[in-house]
Amino acid sequence: MSDLSSHIAPLYQQKTKKMRSSKINFTNKHGEMLSGRLDLPANQVPHNFAIFAHCFTCTKDFSAVRNVSKALASEGFGVLRFDFTGLGDSDGDFADTNFSSNVSDLVCAANFLAKEYKAPSLLVGHSLGGAAAIFATAELDSILAVATIGAPSNPVHVKKQFGSQAEAVTKQGEAVVKLAGRDFTFKKQFFDDLESVSLPEAAKNVEAALLIFHSPQDATVSIKNAEEIYHVARHPKSFVTLDGSEHLLIDKQNAAYVGKVIAGWAGRYIPKEVDDTIKTTHQVVASLDNEDGFTTQMKMGNHYSKADEPIRIGGNDFGPTPYELLAGSLSACTAMTIQMYAKRKDWLIENVEVHTSYSKSHAVDCEACENDDTAKIDTFTREIKLTANLDEKQKERLLQIADKCPVHKTLHSETQVLTSLV
Repeated sequence: MSDLSSHIAPLYQQKTKKMRSSKINFTNKHGEMLSGRLDLPANQVPHNFAIFAHCFTCTKDFSAVRNVSKALASEGFGVLRFDFTGLGDSDGDFADTNFSSNVSDLVCAANFLAKEYKAPSLLVGHSLGGAAAIFATAELDSILAVATIGAPSNPVHVKKQFGSQAEAVTKQGEAVVKLAGRDFTFKKQFFDDLESVSLPEAAKNVEAALLIFHSPQDATVSIKNAEEIYHVARHPKSFVTLDGSEHLLIDKQNAAYVGKVIAGWAGRYIPKEVDDTIKTTHQVVASLDNEDGFTTQMKMGNHYSKADEPIRIGGNDFGPTPYELLAGSLSACTAMTIQMYAKRKDWLIENVEVHTSYSKSHAVDCEACENDDTAKIDTFTREIKLTANLDEKQKERLLQIADKCPVHKTLHSETQVLTSLV
């Protein structure tokens, strides 16, 4: 497995499967600490990393940020969401920040990932964070795709949210402004910086694939902004409407939808690493590096998979255990055999489910038990559920056929394993 895998695996070993988020810190260009969370997929090492830029005066823990990141993580991405300088748990004075410092923070976040994990290939930005993501993309060679959610077509649009309070900031050079029920100190330099940047010019130079989300009902940033960004951007570019959503994307289902769509869309432009280094002339090969614990890479026929052990015994739970794979073979073979026989007999079985568990159990027919009270035998408990209109005689016959599946026969036959070093 790659160095990335050996670096991230301990994060899983320290947590239960439900805990997929880890607190991290890194510094901005001024050496101030920025606070973030790294959301990781539950059942694999991330195939790629993404960064989420939150909306204006929001934080990494805002519901939209958290829910979109969670949806991306469920699709295999590692997602870094963090508080911009002076917001949330990050250090620094918000009054000294501006749009350009947000862009700089994104670049620092990307450099942190590149150094500690893997350079990000995807940027996602909400509202003003979307505009910042477009600007940051121009400075990051690793970014292959960028997605914006309700982004303004020019950062100066934010000034409209201040209403008459903007005049106080301009005249006095500094003023306390109430936004979303909270007081923030703004300096004139904040507006000066907004007026010095041009998103249309930045969008023209972005070579990464671009996905634009916007709601026709967005009362904060009108959908006209999405049209303007789309018009100036290069191909490949895409637009997805968030019909019925409000600007802050508070609805959990809407946020999850956004994350899933981004993941599916990004798959066209961001390659996923496939471990094709394990090759064999046999039917199956398993490969396990020293630093990977129990997480074993497997190639079965033409298919790649993983085997692992539960977290409680030191594994990552990235895949089924060896005995679960064995029980799975019995279940799959049983289902195939029953359906094949039923089709030959013209018996319609809409569905067959085979539930199998493995254990070691005491048994009356265990010869070793006569001399050893602790002796147990390998036991597979199998239950079959048929969705079909069959009589009792047909059901009884199918139970007999289940015992004739090839894997069942193999488990009951005398077998040998011939082992050699190559």
